[in-house]
Amino acid sequence: MARPLYLDSSAILRSVLEQGLSPDVEAQISRADILLTSRLSLVETARAFLRVRALGEKPEGVIADAERSVRNLWRHCEIWELSPEVCELAERVAPTTLLRSLDALHLATFTLARREIGDLELLTADVRLREAAEAS
Repeated sequence: MARPLYLDSSAILRSVLEQGLSPDVEAQISRADILLTSRLSLVETARAFLRVRALGEKPEGVIADAERSVRNLWRHCEIWELSPEVCELAERVAPTTLLRSLDALHLATFTLARREIGDLELLTADVRLREAAEAS
């Protein structure tokens, strides 16, 4: 069954830096009829690759393959901008949850997108973000 899917960078990064897109993540993405993410995801993934490269945590070939895979994935996504509305909602969203600032921006983007796309689901590896999204 096709459905819309919001991609948080944590799920994508964890997957591609470990062994390429995991079968579970790949299946969820392939079942989606709409993929969307925040502009923040592009920044987060680019910075993560720079950090992994600088720390020498992975061989260059693994990093380059992961970068290509992620760039290709983002080309298939609708990119939601970090608008004033997103930032204002991020200031107030999930007030009882200990979300970090960037996660609050993802949650705000997801929340606004879900207002337009009612059955939007969230793909994330971040437990706090997932719980906050389920509670909102």
